[in-house]
Amino acid sequence: MQFFVWAAWLITIANYWFGTKQWDGANFGIIFSTMGIASLFMPTITGIIADKYVNAEKLYAVLHLLYAATMFYLPQVDDPHAFFWVILVAMCFYMPTIALSNSISYTTLKNSDLDVVKSFPPIRVWGTVGFIVAMWITNLTGNKASANQFYIAGISALFLGLYSFTLPACKPLNLIGEKKTFVQKLGLESFKLFADYKMALFFVFSMFLGAALQLTNAYGDVFLDEFKLFPVFADSFVIRYSTIILSISQISETLFILAIPFFLKRFGIKWVIAIAMFAWVLRFALFAFGDPSTNLWMIIISCIVYGMAFDFFNISGSLFVETSTAPKIRSSAQGLFMMMTNGFGAILGSLISGWAINEYFTTYYTNIGPLAKHVNSDVNNGHLLTFLKNKGISVLQNGDLSRALDVKDWHNIWLSFTIYVLVIAIVFVIIFKHKHTKAEEKAIDAIIH
Repeated sequence: MQFFVWAAWLITIANYWFGTKQWDGANFGIIFSTMGIASLFMPTITGIIADKYVNAEKLYAVLHLLYAATMFYLPQVDDPHAFFWVILVAMCFYMPTIALSNSISYTTLKNSDLDVVKSFPPIRVWGTVGFIVAMWITNLTGNKASANQFYIAGISALFLGLYSFTLPACKPLNLIGEKKTFVQKLGLESFKLFADYKMALFFVFSMFLGAALQLTNAYGDVFLDEFKLFPVFADSFVIRYSTIILSISQISETLFILAIPFFLKRFGIKWVIAIAMFAWVLRFALFAFGDPSTNLWMIIISCIVYGMAFDFFNISGSLFVETSTAPKIRSSAQGLFMMMTNGFGAILGSLISGWAINEYFTTYYTNIGPLAKHVNSDVNNGHLLTFLKNKGISVLQNGDLSRALDVKDWHNIWLSFTIYVLVIAIVFVIIFKHKHTKAEEKAIDAIIH
């Protein structure tokens, strides 16, 4: 349920934004930045509250109820700028619950005398299952471009919030001492790691790669859905069930986790991170040349590659931080790693990609002649005229459209993302010098066993 309430709209919101609301791409970029903004401060604040003042499960429940209320309100918003602020509020309620869900799980398992290392991973897999199920439900119910996706999220979050009050008590442990400074309480002392050249380099690369991590979540579904503009792809299975096709990425994610111990043992942390980066290159490149017909295999392979790209970077990166920092700042260092990728990186990627797509990769058609030529059709094609009608656009007698239709150049969009990650990967391999340490060998052996 933790990931169901998020995935109900996360992958399909672009279809609602571009298809239903027909808002522009520059504003859409900032929507995915809300996750990064909320990740910068909300998990830390709620962590302090759960540690000192309120039971973790109760705080978790209240946050999901507030998230549900925000989701119910979201369909009423008709202005893209107001939409941003409402989504930001929703993310301020939701993002802290990811860390809280882990904390509650760990506490409950420990209180039941269970081994967290062995017991938690099989439980966490169900989070990915929930993510996939939400994507399928939103798609199969025909709501990937409608406001109902937010109601699905809201109803499920309401249920989760109420259910969470029945979870075992996770009382405050008061682990944050009164003598600690404000900086220490916020976990900001880990920023002194930037004084170490190798750690600083790693965090900078994490930020730049983090800018690419959410791009397929943000644009993947609308990319496939917009093939319906082309008459040749009109009846494609991929267009009707684009969200289900993309769910292959999450299925792949669960499978590649099993391969990580082998790759870590065989290649070491640096090269596993490099493999993840080149997997992102392949992910974007296959999207650039894929289509719902003869090149469908490229889209399928791209979704499979996602599992390697996502898992290998996040887990090997986390392991690098774990084995390269002192125990007393290890938790805050992990927080800094997540802040650089899901915080600063996500904000950077969302804002720049939204601006660049709108500025350089979007064509505004005002006449049906050039549009028909672009989609390899003619001006009287029934599918094209129906498509325009569904968009609320009519064709005037002189061929002009009643309003401009924006069409994105997805081939070059994905190609530009490919070049971006390729440059990062090559520079990383060249300048990031790192060899196996005994601590890493011990950590990798622990994962294997």
